[in-house]
Amino acid sequence: MPEKTKCPISRKQFQEHAKGLDVVIGGQTFRVPTKEFSTGSLGWYLNGKTNLEIDGKDVTIQIGLNLTIVGSKELPKEPGSSDAPTS
Repeated sequence: MPEKTKCPISRKQFQEHAKGLDVVIGGQTFRVPTKEFSTGSLGWYLNGKTNLEIDGKDVTIQIGLNLTIVGSKELPKEPGSSDAPTS
């Protein structure tokens, strides 16, 4: 069985140093804030809607983006941590 990937940072390092990311979708830039997921994993999360043009017509798309740091779920909980975004 393959060995689990270990996260090279601590929760505190993520909370203090991780920054939001800019992601471009259809030429539009979206800011993706950091998040501590309810599962305990750390990463970035974006949810929203926007419009794209297809053959001259606007279509509405829904965006759901999770970027999760592999192995972060197994990190020990820091005292006083929460599930709120840390952006």
